[in-house]
Amino acid sequence: MKRVAVLGASGFIGNRAVEMLHSSGAFEVRPVVRRASAAALPRRFDLDVRVADGREHEALTAAFQDCDSVVVSVAGPPATIVGVIEPIFQAATAAGVRRLVYLSSASVHGQAPVHGVDEGSPLSERQPIEYNNAKVAAELKLDQLGKSGGPEVVTLRPGIVFGPRSQWIGGWADELLSGQAYLVDGARGLCNAIYMDDVVRAIISAMEAPGAPGRAYLLGQTEQVTWRDLYRPICDALGFDLEALPDYPAGAARPEPPASGSKPLLPPALRGLKKGVPESVRVGVRAALRHRRSGQAAGSSGGPAVSMERALLHTADYVPPWRRAADDLGYRPVTSFEDGVRQSVAWLGFAGYPVKDPRR
Repeated sequence: MKRVAVLGASGFIGNRAVEMLHSSGAFEVRPVVRRASAAALPRRFDLDVRVADGREHEALTAAFQDCDSVVVSVAGPPATIVGVIEPIFQAATAAGVRRLVYLSSASVHGQAPVHGVDEGSPLSERQPIEYNNAKVAAELKLDQLGKSGGPEVVTLRPGIVFGPRSQWIGGWADELLSGQAYLVDGARGLCNAIYMDDVVRAIISAMEAPGAPGRAYLLGQTEQVTWRDLYRPICDALGFDLEALPDYPAGAARPEPPASGSKPLLPPALRGLKKGVPESVRVGVRAALRHRRSGQAAGSSGGPAVSMERALLHTADYVPPWRRAADDLGYRPVTSFEDGVRQSVAWLGFAGYPVKDPRR
């Protein structure tokens, strides 16, 4: 049985990768988390969880020892996204890892990619969204390192990954509850959605496909959907009218502020709410804080500050193809958009959001 290390195992995609890889019975999974406090989630499977920061060469090398593959699903501010690449690659090289699967993002091509873009299109680090530039820089760094030997590298570029625990589900619900939800140009733009389980299936294929090393792969789904299609079921579940939400023109978007590192939503005095407090209470606190901060950012108008990212997403009119993933990895999305949204909305109720009783 092949051993695979999952770096970022407590995160959204990393956690699901641990679950699916372990339940398949085909892999021995070694979750790797940044802090000991994050080990509880993957440890529920009684796995060999390791603690290693993405910049700690020795700790990473020990965590990757005897692993055939490493899945890199590290989130964080731009400096972290770029800064962890070389230590992770060097540690994987020192540990004798055969293949490294890196989770990048389709946003390396922009939130509203131009028509005709695919994996062969040149990447730019001069985009208006710093996250995009960081992912581009990380990919280029990884490609450069891979030319000098070391593990085989496969890069995956999923689109809007949604599902239980996703920011696109819980974050939108938080905005609705705090009165800060808004649309740009009706949110009629194409949503490059992909359910999280299909991303993990692509990860499994990327670990094994013989012709994959050194290539990047866009991932998506078969159906063409809009942001309205994603938002409406969440609105309905929480008792909101999508048509009644504020709708702003794309021209109202404000430039993204310079990246200054990630900031936790809860201030230090309130972070204890994460322990021993029902999720429904935490939802209310998050919503209130989001409302306060969004109002401050918007100025005297009290409305939300229209973000550049949302303006681009809500007006996108092209979804890059994933033919290369189909040809090389045998990738085929299994979960329909409808089923993925249904499972996501069901999770909202489980997580303590005030979902309406569908029987009423």
